[in-house]
Amino acid sequence: MSTLLYRGQAYTIHESPVAKSCVELTYRHEHYNSCRDQVRAEMYQHPSLTYRGISYFK
Repeated sequence: MSTLLYRGQAYTIHESPVAKSCVELTYRHEHYNSCRDQVRAEMYQHPSLTYRGISYFK
């Protein structure tokens, strides 16, 4: 266990940090992923961008 010192008070950490899971978010019918690494990997697989109805490819 680790002990943190803040303003003269010692605090003990009882739990280990929990890793966040990836969450898919939806906003105005668009889907977003909260994990940047996963999104970056998907962009390399499908490198396209749609702007005002016109698709652009890398």
